Amino acid sequence: MAPDELRSTVERVGDRFNLGEYEIDAYLTVLEQGQLTASEIADRTDIPQPRVYDTVRSLSDRGLVELRESRPMKVVAIDPGEAFDDVQTSFEQMINELEARYTAPARDTEAVSLVKSRSTILRYLEEVIDGAEFELALSLTPDLLTRFEAELRDAVEAGVSIDLIVTPGSEAPDPDEFAYGEVASTARARRGITTPVVAVADGNYSVYATQDALRDDQDRYGVIFNRSALGFLISGFFGTVLWTTADRTLGEDGTARSYPRKYASIRRCVKDLIDEGGEFYATVDGRDVEVGGQRIVHGRVRDISFEVSEEVASITIETEEGEELSVGGRVAALEDVEAHEIRIGRNEPPTLEDR
Repeated sequence: MAPDELRSTVERVGDRFNLGEYEIDAYLTVLEQGQLTASEIADRTDIPQPRVYDTVRSLSDRGLVELRESRPMKVVAIDPGEAFDDVQTSFEQMINELEARYTAPARDTEAVSLVKSRSTILRYLEEVIDGAEFELALSLTPDLLTRFEAELRDAVEAGVSIDLIVTPGSEAPDPDEFAYGEVASTARARRGITTPVVAVADGNYSVYATQDALRDDQDRYGVIFNRSALGFLISGFFGTVLWTTADRTLGEDGTARSYPRKYASIRRCVKDLIDEGGEFYATVDGRDVEVGGQRIVHGRVRDISFEVSEEVASITIETEEGEELSVGGRVAALEDVEAHEIRIGRNEPPTLEDR
């Protein structure tokens, strides 16, 4: 497709998205480069400098670009396959041509991203939910619970353990009318609109945003820990601050759990061991608390420590050599090993490959 033909097609699609001349110029320019600053967009187009910021925010609101809050602000192209996924199939050829111009930015290499667009925050929330392999921690508004209900049901059916907080609790669906056990392992309600929206997959990939940020408030932000070990900060905040103060249980999944199982959260691991009882064996992939460096521990679970407040949780493992080692969660200080991943089995320590 020739450049003039491509532009003509984009203009027709622009009518569908109500895009103006400046939006189309900025969009095509960002697609060609992958990401640009507002000044760079002005330099490469005829868009007046005072109009650039309004133009790119308009594109962000339509889900065509992502705004990275930095100095200076970066405008990042969103894959056209995502941006135009609801356009009719007659535009497939146009999307392929746009893909050819699209230079994907290295998003996965960034440990932390600060985003301002509501559509971008929602997209990351969906990615976290879909990306969870074995454990998911969520704090959602009732509207978001409804929005992602199908994805949560799929995750539960795939064996993902889900701790869900619905806030504000006063607006949570009635447990008699909503099947919480089908979308979460345990669902709780928490009071107040000050509770943030949080999603953490497998203790790493996470999203944190205020409820205001999802009401199109342009002065609020969302933080993305993009497949980064820094996600444990959000996971720890969820487990100690949010979960322990969500005091009303909405529902639980009563399905029997199979083993071996994999955990990112020591709290969830300990609760399951206490609830189910019996003898367990563990393989812990973590870090030595005193000397640092990776440490892998195998053995029988000899003891469990758990406070009612859920703020303290640990296990003691007896190794084949007869050594007893205490295992805590992320940033453990009192225990011997800081656990990054925990695998629990019934008859023997699971291998690192076991689910």
